[in-house]
Amino acid sequence: MLNSVVLAGNLGNDPEIHFNSEGEPIASFNLAFRASKQKTGWIRVTAFSKLAEITEKHLHKGCKIALSGVLEYSTWETNEGVKRNAIQMIANNIEFIKTDGRGFEVGENHEENTPF
Repeated sequence: MLNSVVLAGNLGNDPEIHFNSEGEPIASFNLAFRASKQKTGWIRVTAFSKLAEITEKHLHKGCKIALSGVLEYSTWETNEGVKRNAIQMIANNIEFIKTDGRGFEVGENHEENTPF
């Protein structure tokens, strides 16, 4: 079965960056998207390696982006023994829709030099 998803929305927070045991960057952030006319949906997004570096440098809370990737379902048990589950998106591609220009060099043409 194919697992592929495309979403557009706004970052709900600045990306959080951490590193795996091999030292490769991992970026995580929450994405708000329109679930219906009256409801906003939220999903946790994770990007790895070069895409994580680009995310850290160019994206911030409020940016409007479009992204494609796959959904990942995980389950775990808390220290209190409560079972939890979550769905997150693993990003394969991110495109700018609207940003205020933070992370770009002065005079840089955004359209021609988009890092994605």
